Amino acid sequence: MLRHPWLLLAILLVPAIEWWRARAARRTTFPFGDGAALADLPRGWAVRARPWLPVLHGLGLALLVVAAARPQRGVENSRIRTEGVDIVLVMDVSTSMRAEDFSTPLRRMNRLDAAREVVGAFIRARPRDRIGLVAFSAMPYVAAPLTLDHDWLVARVEGLQTGMLEDGTAIGSAVASAVNRLRDSEAKSKVIVLLTDGMNNAGSIAPDTAAEAARALGLKLYAVGAGTRGVAPYPTGFRDAAGRTVYQPIAVEIDEALLGRMAAATGGRYFRATDLDSLKDVYAAIDRMETTEIEIDHFTQFDERFAPWAAAGLALLAAELALRLTRLGVLPS
Repeated sequence: MLRHPWLLLAILLVPAIEWWRARAARRTTFPFGDGAALADLPRGWAVRARPWLPVLHGLGLALLVVAAARPQRGVENSRIRTEGVDIVLVMDVSTSMRAEDFSTPLRRMNRLDAAREVVGAFIRARPRDRIGLVAFSAMPYVAAPLTLDHDWLVARVEGLQTGMLEDGTAIGSAVASAVNRLRDSEAKSKVIVLLTDGMNNAGSIAPDTAAEAARALGLKLYAVGAGTRGVAPYPTGFRDAAGRTVYQPIAVEIDEALLGRMAAATGGRYFRATDLDSLKDVYAAIDRMETTEIEIDHFTQFDERFAPWAAAGLALLAAELALRLTRLGVLPS
């Protein structure tokens, strides 16, 4: 683009300038009484090249006019300012998460398989937020601190296994560990997302006490109860004569009253997910409720591009002047 495109009109003056220069040059040439006497003389390279001098001069002037119009290249830039959310994901890895009530018609899935898939998608959907991970059963384990390295974080989620910790369900201690992760956070919004399929039966901190600590620090707790209603198929570790896994029904016991009370104490919300689709819906709802504020300023930075045009124009004018100092410039016409 051009900063001063109207200056290109000056190119229309170039033919007039060259006509005036040619007319002035004819008045200074050496006169012959009869030009016909020279008609049969051989035409050397200088005679044939001389008509190109006005072309060089005119082209040089035209390039200088283009340079004066200031060619520029605009580069779009943007400045992004974010008000991010700090999130700690708290995931139950007790052995009850092996229950396969989250299977689909196409594949068998236990609760932890489903949680890994859905939580991984939740992480990828929030690239500007710092997210940490706490796994728990009878005790909490900080699997990842708050981080923006979400590829690494997803790998940590995918590496979670049932039985990796002493069995049990320490909901209070797990939430307290998440609270500790967020204690020094300066984020505008600080959130704990708890997923469990059981009832608190381990740990040294009562769930209500942990929720009160979260409330005191301005943290919000979303609690997710994962499991169908009634009974769920649980793999026994044995196979029948046909090689198929043997399952036994187990009662699904989720302390929904406790989870709802904990979430409400912090201004959060309790959700129940009974299958894979509802689990996806739960995390999608949490994602919508905890939005990251983003402000984007767009601006254009212009890089000047007149120098090559000016250099080329001056080079052509210098070449024309140099050639006129040779035989091209002293031939009679």
